[in-house]
Amino acid sequence: MQTPDLSPMPRAHWSRGLWVPIVAGGLIMGLALGVRHVQGLFLLPITLDRGWTREAFGFAMAVQNLTWGVVQPFTGMLADRFGSAKVIAAGLVFYALGLFFMIHAASSMAFVLSAGICIGIALSGTAFGAIYGALSRIVPPERRSWALGLAGAIGGLGQFAMVPVAQTFIGAWQWTGALLLLAIAMAVLLPLALPMRDQPASGTRPSGDISMSAAIAEAFRHRGFWLLNIGFLACGFQLAFIATHLPAYLVDGGLSARDGVAALAIIALTNVAGTYLFGLWGGHMRRKNLLAVLYLMRTVAMALFLLLPLSTWSVYAFSAAMGFLWLGTVPLTNGLVSQIFGVRYITTLFGFVFFGHQLGSFFGVWLGGYLFETSGSYQGVWLVAMALGVLAAAVHWPIDDRAIARPDERLVTA
Repeated sequence: MQTPDLSPMPRAHWSRGLWVPIVAGGLIMGLALGVRHVQGLFLLPITLDRGWTREAFGFAMAVQNLTWGVVQPFTGMLADRFGSAKVIAAGLVFYALGLFFMIHAASSMAFVLSAGICIGIALSGTAFGAIYGALSRIVPPERRSWALGLAGAIGGLGQFAMVPVAQTFIGAWQWTGALLLLAIAMAVLLPLALPMRDQPASGTRPSGDISMSAAIAEAFRHRGFWLLNIGFLACGFQLAFIATHLPAYLVDGGLSARDGVAALAIIALTNVAGTYLFGLWGGHMRRKNLLAVLYLMRTVAMALFLLLPLSTWSVYAFSAAMGFLWLGTVPLTNGLVSQIFGVRYITTLFGFVFFGHQLGSFFGVWLGGYLFETSGSYQGVWLVAMALGVLAAAVHWPIDDRAIARPDERLVTA
């Protein structure tokens, strides 16, 4: 029986090399995640200017994370059906509009609609799910772990660069001018969506291939699929809480605003190495074991940070450790999904797993603001974050990471 052809669609001469889509995807992801990464720098300027509470700001960021998670599976379906390039371009447009409307949000509800819902939708088309899904189909299986790690590292460099850039923008043009410049930057990146053209799953399916609905049902019956969701929930809770509330936490502890900026910059810089190395290691070691170790290391880093006296150097050490462990979960989790279920519907299936991540992000951001307003401290949220890290490490060990065998189908594994 003839083996179905699951190779990427022919590409134009200017983008035949793997470097073009990898760099393009990394730059898009870097700006998208970079703007999200520096949202903590806008917390105090926006709340002081508008007279809102930290809980109101945190709620908008929580809605952003939840919207991102809810929409991601459907964005994945569109990418798998019509191709990733169109989805990524639409995501950049939504991002630019969301940043623009944040400037003109006169009420906390308007801020939720712009910063929360609009940018949440935008992230579903410009971040991990869309970019890694496209690269998983464009890049040959034997180079996939390397490509995902490299794209993540380039994205990490973008996040690192965004910290001083955003701080400079805020200092020179206030928070409103900074958001306007970031919105323009999103629009400028639109041409980079072109190299992300991959093979959509539309048209006649090859003999033996399953439909999207059957692939989703198959994943939902797989125990490991739900364990990945639980682990990713912990990841989202930890990262969203730290990225949003760490600068304010440091100021409350007697450190300067510059320490918060430096902390986010260090996280972004060390994330470059961590994302690349964990992606690379995922091609040589069992991904589920690497994920378990990563979550345990995060828990240890947070515990030491709370136990040691708060100082500039303890912040820098914590930021370096957390940054190295920051987004290494994403290429490992994406690779594990493609390893088990194949890449034909990878964007859709990863979208469902990513919902768990964003559900955790919602609670991490919102609970951080809520507990601070009610107790005057972030201590309880740190403890929850550490407990979830231990849980995430535990649930990854029993995952069955063997590729699902389907009759008359060649699975493309990572």
